[in-house]
Amino acid sequence: MSYSKSLGSSLTNTKVRTPNFVTFSSGMCSVCTSNCIGTCEIGLSAIRGSEAIYPFATDVYQFASEKEYPLDFSHFNINGRVFGAMGCEENSDMATFPKVKTDFQFGIGRNVNLKAPIILPAMAKLNWKDYYAGAALAGVLVVIGEDVVAKDAGLKLENGKVVDSPLLREMVNAFKTHYHGYGDIILQANVDDENLGVLEFAISKLGVKSVELKFGQAAKGIQGMGRLKTIEEALKFQAMGYLIYPDPSDPQIAEDYRENRGKPFEKIGKLPMWSETTLTSRVEELRKLGAEIICFKTGPYDAKDLIRILKIASATKVDLVTFDGASGGTGNSPVKMMNEWGAPTVPLESMVYDILKRMDEKKYYLPQIAITGGFSMEDHVFKGLALGAPYIQLVGIGRAAMAAATVGKVVGDAIANGNIPKEYAGYGDSIESVFEGYKRLKKIYGDKTSDISPGAVGLYSYLERITTGIQQLMALNRKFSLAHICRNDIVALTDPAASVSGIMTYKEQLKTEILGGIL
Repeated sequence: MSYSKSLGSSLTNTKVRTPNFVTFSSGMCSVCTSNCIGTCEIGLSAIRGSEAIYPFATDVYQFASEKEYPLDFSHFNINGRVFGAMGCEENSDMATFPKVKTDFQFGIGRNVNLKAPIILPAMAKLNWKDYYAGAALAGVLVVIGEDVVAKDAGLKLENGKVVDSPLLREMVNAFKTHYHGYGDIILQANVDDENLGVLEFAISKLGVKSVELKFGQAAKGIQGMGRLKTIEEALKFQAMGYLIYPDPSDPQIAEDYRENRGKPFEKIGKLPMWSETTLTSRVEELRKLGAEIICFKTGPYDAKDLIRILKIASATKVDLVTFDGASGGTGNSPVKMMNEWGAPTVPLESMVYDILKRMDEKKYYLPQIAITGGFSMEDHVFKGLALGAPYIQLVGIGRAAMAAATVGKVVGDAIANGNIPKEYAGYGDSIESVFEGYKRLKKIYGDKTSDISPGAVGLYSYLERITTGIQQLMALNRKFSLAHICRNDIVALTDPAASVSGIMTYKEQLKTEILGGIL
C-alpha cells in the first residue's frame, strides 16, 4: 500500500483514468495508454508546466493535504471516569457539564480573557470579514494572515513604508466592532511585511496590541508564490520591494513579455533569516513600539529547529508560539508540499511536548503554546489539549472555522433572497429563526444584534458547539476546569500511537494500576 494518493487530486482538479487500477509506487494508472488526453497530474503538467504544482483557484477555494498519514488523532480514544470531581464540588447538582469552565487567560504582559482555549490561525482570504467578526462574537483569538497590504488597492507608501492600508484597517475593525471583553485579534507579519513596516503602522495607527512573527512563508514553510498577469503589476510589486522573477525591469525580459515569450512573472515571498540576535532585537523593538503581546508562528520543521525556536521564545519571553502540523493549511502552498512535507500534527505535538517537558525540568521560562493542523471538531480539540498537557494550552482551528463562516454567509444570503435551503426550511423562514445562535447573541449585543452578519453568526454557532462538546468530554473525565486536563485523559489505541506520543494503551494503563497496588 501507499500512504500517498494517486496522481489524480481534487487539489489540482485532476484524476487518473483507471482509479481502481493504480501502481502504488508511482501513483500512475497501471496501464498507461497511448491515446490518453492526460487528465492526471502528469497530463496537466504536460500542458501547463510548473503551474500544475499549485492548487487551482486559491482565491475561491481552500485546500489541505489528501495524504493518508499512518498516525492521527483517531488513534486515540478519550478516557472516562466515574468517581470524584476535579475543579468542582463533589455534588451531583453542581457537577454538570454546563458548569465546566473553559475560560482561559492568554498572554503574559497583558492578560486577555478567552471563552475557550481556541485560536483561529492566520487567514487573509476568502470570507475573512466573518472569520474575524465571528471570533469576536465567540470570544477567542484570531490572527490576520501575512501579506495583506499586497492585496490592498488603497495602500499608501512613503519612503517604502506603509502609511495607510484601508484593507488592513477594515480587517482589524471587523473584530473590534464586535469585541465584548473576550478574545483578541493578532496581526501576523512575514519578511515582506517587515520590510514595509506593516507592524509599525498597525501598532501606531490602528491600535493593534498583539503581533505575530512568522518562521517560513505561505501555509507552512515554502516561499509564498503568486503569478502576476501583467508586466505593469510585476513592476509595481518590484518597486514595493518584492522579489519578482523573471526581472520585469530587465529590457530583454520586458521585450520577451511584449512578444509573448518566456516565463510568467512570479511574486515570491522572501524567506526569513532570523537568528537569536535579530529576533531578540526585533521583539524588543516591537515592545517599545507598543506591542503588548508578541507571538511566534512556525511549522513542522526539523527537531533541531523546533528546539532552537523554543529556546529563543524562552529567552525573549514571548507570549505564544503556535506550531502548525502537516495536513492542515488553506492552500497557498504547492500540492506536493502540503502532502509530503513535515511532521503530521500528532508526531509534531509529541515532539513539542517532549521538548517543553525537558525545558521545564531545566527551569526555562515557557511561553504559552498552541497546536494546529487538521483540527475540526471537539474530540480533536480535547485530544490535542490532553496530548500536550500541561504545556500546550491552545488549539488552532483554521479551515473548519472558515468553512463555518462561509456556510453561514451562503445560507444567510439564500434566506435573504427568499431561497431558504430545503435542509433548513423546517427551522423557519427568516435568518433569525434559522440561525439559532442569534438568540444568545441578543443577550450580549441587544439591539445591535441585527448588525451582525449571518456568516459571523455561523462561525460563532460552530465554535459554541465546539465549546459545549469540550465541556461534555471534560465532564466525562470529571474535569471541571482546563487546568485539570492531563495526558491520562486519552488512551492510545495502537502501538504506533503509544510509541510516538508516550500515551499509554488500555493494557498499559491496567498494568500500571495493578502494579500501583489498586488490586
